[in-house]
Amino acid sequence: MIRHKHLLISIILACLIIVSGLPGLIRAQEDPDACAAIADDTARLSCYDEANAAKPKVPANTEEATDQAPPQKDISYLSKKWQLDEESRKTAFAIVPHRANYILLLDYNFNPNKEPYEEAYPNFDMQNEEVKFQLSLKVKLWESMFKTKADLWFGYTQLSFWQLYNTSDSCPFLETNYEPEILINYRMDEDIFGLIKNRFIQVGFDHQSNGLGGSLSRSWNRIVANFGFERGPFDMVLKTWLRIPENEDDDDNPDILAYLGYGEVVMGYHSKDWALGLMFRNNLRLEDNKSGLELDVSFPLVNSINGYLQYFVGYGQSLIDYDHFDNSLGIGVIVKDW
Repeated sequence: MIRHKHLLISIILACLIIVSGLPGLIRAQEDPDACAAIADDTARLSCYDEANAAKPKVPANTEEATDQAPPQKDISYLSKKWQLDEESRKTAFAIVPHRANYILLLDYNFNPNKEPYEEAYPNFDMQNEEVKFQLSLKVKLWESMFKTKADLWFGYTQLSFWQLYNTSDSCPFLETNYEPEILINYRMDEDIFGLIKNRFIQVGFDHQSNGLGGSLSRSWNRIVANFGFERGPFDMVLKTWLRIPENEDDDDNPDILAYLGYGEVVMGYHSKDWALGLMFRNNLRLEDNKSGLELDVSFPLVNSINGYLQYFVGYGQSLIDYDHFDNSLGIGVIVKDW
């Protein structure tokens, strides 16, 4: 009987201890620090356990996820060049790169064209080593012409050949080709047999001249039509032209189409840091066939400036050399525009 009495007393005390801890447990769910006010060790430990269980579990990467910006849609190379989608058109009406902007600090021509200069400059000693550079920019003049997908662009390209290392002849510029053009660019995004996309069609007017006079003068005018294609990092632009005839007395280069033909294809492969390029043209004649080929590679150097290698072989490297077979290799830097 006494043992039963002691057992009953123990049970009552345990219940009182648990009951005395309930307010703390309830408060702990709202404020875990309230557990510290519970005197009994067992009840205080239970309080902390309940408090921790009541806390909502937050994923470890929640803060990181909220800090991260939504992923940006990849903009293709041709879209950046011609502002073909909404994201790329945010920079509308700004001056942007047109063709490549580069300088070949050393361009070695294995077969320089000395003949045109012999009459004009009899004592001129042309060197194989020179500097070749190109500046090319464009600006959008009118976006969505007449509420269509057509944009009006003005482009300008300047290509120069500089005998910088020819100090005995005062480092002259051999030639500079000036090429303004105006283009209507129609934005497209058409799948072709699921293999490649047609991204644009262009039509416009192109003038090219070397700004020289007399026997060294070269110039021509063209109506152009260009077609841009793209698949992932690969792009291709088919350029075609039709020469605007000139008077026989004013024509400096009447046979230029026999060497440059009626078009060229320009292909590129652009990765994050590297780029490969190829330009090829041909006069499409079975007899007396003439071609021009340019290969280039751009590789990482520093920030937006890349190293640049360029090899040209064939006809038409410059206007003065439209009918001369050139073979040159150069190294320098290029402004990265992708």
